[in-house]
Amino acid sequence: MAILLCIGSLVLNTPVYATEEPSFLYAKSAVLMDAASGRVLYGKNETEILPMASTTKIMTCILALEHGKMEELATVSSYAASMPKVHLGVKEGEQYVLKDLLYSLMLESHNDSAVVIAEHIGGSVEGFAELMNRKAKEIGCENTNFVTPNGLDGVSHDGKMHTTTAEDLAKIMSYCIMDSTQKDMFLEITQTRNYGFSEQNGKRHFQCRNHNTLLDMMPDAISGKTGYTSKAGYCYVGALENDGRTFVVALLACGWPNHKTYKWSDSKTLFAYGMDTYSYKSTREMEGKIKYPSRIQVENAIGTEYGGKIYEKIERRETQDDVTLLMKAGEEWKVHAEVLPKITAPVQAGQTVGTIWYELNGEVYKVDEIVLKNEVPELDYMHCFYCILQKYYCF
Repeated sequence: MAILLCIGSLVLNTPVYATEEPSFLYAKSAVLMDAASGRVLYGKNETEILPMASTTKIMTCILALEHGKMEELATVSSYAASMPKVHLGVKEGEQYVLKDLLYSLMLESHNDSAVVIAEHIGGSVEGFAELMNRKAKEIGCENTNFVTPNGLDGVSHDGKMHTTTAEDLAKIMSYCIMDSTQKDMFLEITQTRNYGFSEQNGKRHFQCRNHNTLLDMMPDAISGKTGYTSKAGYCYVGALENDGRTFVVALLACGWPNHKTYKWSDSKTLFAYGMDTYSYKSTREMEGKIKYPSRIQVENAIGTEYGGKIYEKIERRETQDDVTLLMKAGEEWKVHAEVLPKITAPVQAGQTVGTIWYELNGEVYKVDEIVLKNEVPELDYMHCFYCILQKYYCF
């Protein structure tokens, strides 16, 4: 019995490694992304255009942080006060500190707070939607269209729906936590477990609780936002940091009631796969493995007689910083070097005579140059005449 208990204990406590790509996910569309590079590490229908529900609010939050001041007062309009649940319950004419509204937005996902923020920052919901779409384009989102600041279903004046893709949603979260000038404040808000505040006159007090359960499920989780509408289903976008690596997961259409926990299951599966499978590899590791000639043929150069040729030294010149990407076993940098067969003098030191490409899965991430080490003057008539005089008249 003791032996069986020991064996059982070993089995229960043995780490589970997810080195194989997930064979099953509940989400209709899913992405695991390297937040630092934006590279998709795993995708399932990642470019399918779908509604995003309240995951929209990460864009609303980051724009408010970038365009507003945290202590500004925002006034509630009748339209904002009319928003359906989930809502804070703001009343027309009330004023709220912008910072407080952001906690309401991100912790409790209040739809009315989103509209108060949008009208304060953009002048109107439509004006704010323009800011959202402009920022999405800057980030590199190719298949996203924002209509509302809270993720409720909507149609823009040109007939476009409020939609995104898992890949674009992951790009937005990556921007929020890695590249935005307000990334620290974004993380501070989304990591807060509980937050209390009052409307400006102090007559009503509110308490907000963070609904990103993954913060407690996985100790390395650093941010996230849930979402649900009857059309979008359960959605989630979240981030995790582990051993210097930052992963982002985005899930769309991840079940409908009564399957609220599917998003946590899929998130844990994808994050585990990323942590157990991917490590950083740099282009610097390819030094010494790059193959190209050490010299290049130079025609019509001084140092030869009557238009002959010489072979001049060439060398690599870095034109970009080294690139470091998360890669799994079996993935390696591929390096291609190409040098001109010959050149004709005159040529200058440092002149480009070739190129080195660093590729991964067919995509070029870094380009260096191969250059001439020394200047090579042209063999001209005056030089030939001088050489003849030297040879026959001993000058």
